[in-house]
Amino acid sequence: MPDRPEIPGIPEERAQSYRAAGWWRPETLHELVLRHGKGIPDKCALVSGDRRMTYGELAATVDRAVGRLSERGVRRGDKVTVQLPNSIEFVVLLLALMRIGALPMLLLPTLRSYEVERVLKLTGSRAMALTHRMRRFDHLAMVQELRPRHPHLDLLLVAGEELPSGSDIVDMSELCSTSSTSGCSVVPIDQPQPQDAAALLLSSGTSGPPKVIARTHESLGHVIRTNSAVARIDADTVYLAVMPAAHAFTLSCPGTLGALAAGGRVVLGSAEDPRRALRLIEQERVTHFAAVPGLLSQWLDVLDVDRFDTSSLAVVQVGGARLEPAAAERARSALGPVVQQVYGMTEGLCNATRLDDPADVVSSSQGRPVSAAEEVLIVDDGGAPVPPEHPGQLLTRGPATVAGYYRDAAATENAFTADGFYRTGDLVRQLPSGDLQVVGRIKNVINRGGEKICAEELEQLVRELDNVAEVAAVAGPHPMHGEIVCLYVVPAGDVSPELREVRLHLESRGVARYKMPERLELLDAMPLIGVGKLDRAALREAAAARS
Repeated sequence: MPDRPEIPGIPEERAQSYRAAGWWRPETLHELVLRHGKGIPDKCALVSGDRRMTYGELAATVDRAVGRLSERGVRRGDKVTVQLPNSIEFVVLLLALMRIGALPMLLLPTLRSYEVERVLKLTGSRAMALTHRMRRFDHLAMVQELRPRHPHLDLLLVAGEELPSGSDIVDMSELCSTSSTSGCSVVPIDQPQPQDAAALLLSSGTSGPPKVIARTHESLGHVIRTNSAVARIDADTVYLAVMPAAHAFTLSCPGTLGALAAGGRVVLGSAEDPRRALRLIEQERVTHFAAVPGLLSQWLDVLDVDRFDTSSLAVVQVGGARLEPAAAERARSALGPVVQQVYGMTEGLCNATRLDDPADVVSSSQGRPVSAAEEVLIVDDGGAPVPPEHPGQLLTRGPATVAGYYRDAAATENAFTADGFYRTGDLVRQLPSGDLQVVGRIKNVINRGGEKICAEELEQLVRELDNVAEVAAVAGPHPMHGEIVCLYVVPAGDVSPELREVRLHLESRGVARYKMPERLELLDAMPLIGVGKLDRAALREAAAARS
């Protein structure tokens, strides 16, 4: 594959050991899903609003999408940035691109021009799939503004109404039409192989700006199988996807791909309206869903006052941020013994509590590796193993974990050890049960409802304001989101910056809304420690005291 040298690979000896043990299997992700088009063609695969699609229709629609994309010149190895909401179009396009061997670069719909442009530049995407307008934001206008700086971006796949005409714009509704008379089926001759990259994902941004991660069919297939086993995913599963489908949690842990690979049903929704989501659980008899703690808290608040039938639920996965023991107990009290804590990272490792674990383990830990082949080390600052039950930095290596970042040798060298262990930057403690308890983070990250925000990146943008001399971004506690961005600013000049001014500046730079600061405090000088190093701990304490 042309990009293979730009994707750090697992050493061949270790890769062969994973294949020999069956951790990596000779299958591609699209094959795992599309095989059901022949085996169970009449079974419902996808639900989105009033629209339903069977496995037979899904396979046929992917066939036609492959043909139309091929006609448009999309080939194996091409990068296609995908920024779509949870929809049937997202699933069809993802499977079609995988089948061609093109690389879908999956982006959350909340990202804006600042983040999108970095991805377009890094990947050299020749096409982008997007929604025209979503939540009063014009995504098409954003991308059209970026295109002059990215001449390689010559094809737009757009969902929505009243689309502008142009040979470079393809209507997603036409591309993903179930009509048997439209389009053609052109199957690429050069089929992708299990060892090839299946998709590109963004890291969570825990150590600087988010980085691109290439996941192979073999490795991501292992992630899906092992997560499906501990979440008890099978053909009777009804999976509700309300978190963004492009997020690794919702995509493959086990997510939409896990449910579809098992022959289950995926209900595509949104997290914006808790009551609508709870109605979907009731109407569709949902068995599984995944949520961040803040979202789960909103749903539990609704259940405190309104009655919904949630008796179909078998597993409620909670991850993206630590679920505090009190919140876990509240969830178990409201929903029953179905809560499963999940902790992991896009780079690979995934931990989960088990459905038969004692209540205290589910409430107090973030589980243990779902894969028996995943190696876990907990080390001190010098890299030596810490004593049992002592906190240390978590390192991991195995068939679920990548070997580095896409087209970023410097970040790879910084985040991975010479023998292939990924430095997560998380401080954990291993309990006697073998479960991991997340106790903190080494890296300076703000975790707002599961969305990771790099403080240094935000600070660099705020420093662009003329009336800002110094700035520090730290986490402040929040009852719903867990953490929010608190800015501490030393003004420059006579006119001090205001929160609204800072937010408008960040919006003008195309920064995602979830990264916006929600508090701003003015200081005469930053607190310092040692030889002039910023005392972030003091600022975090101050932010907590004022909450």
